[in-house]
Amino acid sequence: MPSALVIRHTPYEGIAGFRLPVEQAGYVIDRIDVTDPAFPTVDMVSPDLVVMMGGPMGVYETDAHPWIPHEIERLSERLAADRPTLGVCLGAQMIAAALGARVYPGPVKEVGFAPVTMNAAGLSSPLRHIEDVPVLHWHGDTFDLPDGVELLASSERYAHQAFRRGSRLLALQCHPEMGLDPRFDEWLVGADDYLAQAGTDAAIMREAHDLLGADATAAGRRLVAEWLKGLADG
Repeated sequence: MPSALVIRHTPYEGIAGFRLPVEQAGYVIDRIDVTDPAFPTVDMVSPDLVVMMGGPMGVYETDAHPWIPHEIERLSERLAADRPTLGVCLGAQMIAAALGARVYPGPVKEVGFAPVTMNAAGLSSPLRHIEDVPVLHWHGDTFDLPDGVELLASSERYAHQAFRRGSRLLALQCHPEMGLDPRFDEWLVGADDYLAQAGTDAAIMREAHDLLGADATAAGRRLVAEWLKGLADG
């Protein structure tokens, strides 16, 4: 059976709603945290699929998080081998950095449930499943679009919301895996200042999560299921 390795940058940002379509596609899921003593020796090239999840740190915060350069180096090797890779939020930013692009603080904090705007390429990709669907955003960093990739979606404040390279690489700035995961409460702990900078608060986020989370997760699962089917068909 094919193997999927989930790279987790913080315990409360796991594969969440994406677990179902990955397992339904036949993958056996393994997971490693970047704080695991075994992480420096992890093989990131061999797994049939690598899923890079989110986290509160910035790609450029290498002094505080010395594992970041190592992760980017190993990820660069995987991408050079054109191995199937999916990145979410920080995971997408890591992919951009591994492809040689700059990652840096964005113009504002973008937090809340909102749809992304598809371009023509996005509408013809698996991202079409989240068209007009409010999905979770929680980021304050952005990235230059790497060479050789195709932009799929944008938002009013962030031009680079999703990109792909062929059928084997998909990077999502937003979080369409989130909406039913109970760990969302942990995202809100100690986040009052961050949320205030984004013009929202924990009560608003909980209400939106309860109202919109199920539909967002269902759409995210359809997105990933179609992307994985493309890998199998390819």
